[in-house]
Amino acid sequence: MQVSSLNEVKIYSLSAGRSLPEWLSDRKKRALQKRDVDIQRRIELIQDFDMPTVSTNLKVSRDGQYIMAAGTYKPRVRCFDTYQLSMKFERCLDSEVITFDILSDDYSKIVFLLCDRYVEFHSQHGRYYRTRIPKFGRDFSYHYPSCDLYFVGASSEVYRLNLEQGRYLNSLQTDASENHVCDINTAHGLFAAGTIEGKVECWDPRTRNRVGMLDCALSSTMADKEVDGLPSISALKFDGALNMAVGTSTGQGKIFTSMEPEHDINDVCIYPNSGMLFTANEAPKMNIYYIPVLGPAPKWCSFLDSLTEELEENPETTVYDDYKFVTRKDLENLGLTHLIGSPLLRAYMHGFFMDIRLYHKVKTMVNPFAYEEYRKEKIRQKIEEARVQRVQLKKLPKVNKELALKLIEEGEEDLQNRRGKKQKKTPNILTDDRFKVMFENPDFQVDEKSEEFRLLNPLVSKISEKRKKKLEMLEQQETLGEEEEEEQEGKPSDAESSETSDDEKGWVEEVRKQRRLLRQEEKVKRQERLKEDRQTVLKPQFFEIKAGEEFRSFKDTAQRQKLMKKTLGDRLQLEEKVGALSVHDTIVGSKQATFKLKKSEQQQKQQEAEKHHHLERRKLRRSASHLKSKKGRGRPFH
Repeated sequence: MQVSSLNEVKIYSLSAGRSLPEWLSDRKKRALQKRDVDIQRRIELIQDFDMPTVSTNLKVSRDGQYIMAAGTYKPRVRCFDTYQLSMKFERCLDSEVITFDILSDDYSKIVFLLCDRYVEFHSQHGRYYRTRIPKFGRDFSYHYPSCDLYFVGASSEVYRLNLEQGRYLNSLQTDASENHVCDINTAHGLFAAGTIEGKVECWDPRTRNRVGMLDCALSSTMADKEVDGLPSISALKFDGALNMAVGTSTGQGKIFTSMEPEHDINDVCIYPNSGMLFTANEAPKMNIYYIPVLGPAPKWCSFLDSLTEELEENPETTVYDDYKFVTRKDLENLGLTHLIGSPLLRAYMHGFFMDIRLYHKVKTMVNPFAYEEYRKEKIRQKIEEARVQRVQLKKLPKVNKELALKLIEEGEEDLQNRRGKKQKKTPNILTDDRFKVMFENPDFQVDEKSEEFRLLNPLVSKISEKRKKKLEMLEQQETLGEEEEEEQEGKPSDAESSETSDDEKGWVEEVRKQRRLLRQEEKVKRQERLKEDRQTVLKPQFFEIKAGEEFRSFKDTAQRQKLMKKTLGDRLQLEEKVGALSVHDTIVGSKQATFKLKKSEQQQKQQEAEKHHHLERRKLRRSASHLKSKKGRGRPFH
């Protein structure tokens, strides 16, 4: 179990922990569960609570016994029984599910809105009926008093389908070009639709008239925040008779707490009257979270209230700890390409899974000093952690030192500007853990010699000279171990005051200088390439003709090129002389052209064989002239 806290709100991830690969046999899974303590302590609240590839939607029945999940691939829906903590049934569909709703207390009546504009009605035994809506749908709501289904989508109309009469009713005409979401208040039956323009239109189903409009896009914009685009309505939900929650595509709002799973979230479903919620993700596994601040645990898993206090662990990522994922390139570096296809490698996506013990063993044989390097790196990290407790000078990272110095200077300037003013503190990249690797991993080192960097930063040469002086001073202080306080900018104040703002005025000259340098470098490279081309000696190459083919002289190609230069009329006359074309006038006055295509060698051989066969048959044929009857004999033939 994984526990996290934000704004003093604890979130328990019940689906986190070590997961076993699906391709392992049941015998190996049981063996791992017996000897591995981490797997034994893993919580599997609902058995096989996942999808083959991606999960898209989640719903809970009104009686709280069944959890319905839709996903792909292939498009399907799965029903999980909370009393049995396992899957009850599974059904496959013709198209992917956009959204669905459970109309009954249990799973006996379900409506699915599919991506191909079809609406399917399912009962306990399976699909009962399907129909189609005029436009592509995005959401729908069910009005229980009138048995009407309201569909919104890529249209300004709201389509109404009456399930009692079995026919479409007159649509509701909105002022929007498209509608994204909709909801119906269960207390008084008010229907609300969220538009792409950021407005919420409310309709009374009894009179089929619009009773109000709320412009959420205008009210969500603030003076201190930048808006990238028009905030359209992306979520809409009623809470009681008077409250309504609206979500926008730009995400304005006050954060209560947050969860950041490994994969993108497609849908969120809260179990009624509890602190448990489910998420459908861009991954096979569907996540389960428990937040005690929102409410107690459901009755079918009431043991979570006492369990969550005992099993708080450090956050871990879901990995296969007993297996290592390697690519084909990694296998080539390790010299294990001959194992492809054997039981030691299990193909998965663009690589393979292999036993972690075998990987470490081969890694040690290929690079015997890898452990020593790893050990030295760990010792260095421990020493660096211990130095944090001491009084330190202004120390820069080993990677991207000039960028770090630039950020420190900007932070100091910002601190001076904010003195005496009430402004929000801007975040610093150096203290942010998300960008920590940028100053530790040498792969992220900025290449200042590249053409893009030199053109986009015309003043970098002059500014970098000042920073290099600061770097030299800081390095000298580190080597000598001086603990004296240095000035704020790292250099004497008189030297700082003597500098002027010539850098800002001469940026045009610097750009021209960089361009001249780039042209000179390109010219030198071009001369080197020409020198290499002159030194290379071209040798004649000979090619062998394949067996059964004859060499044709180059005269054919020359004649063909000469023929292609002629006009169409000249070519037609030439072909007419050869006999490949015949042109004659018709009765109506137009001309009729007949072309004879050139036959291939195989067709010519076949034609010659047929002529030879006909000649042989003529020689062997016996004449029947002696069978003529004498005059006066025989009966006349009429």
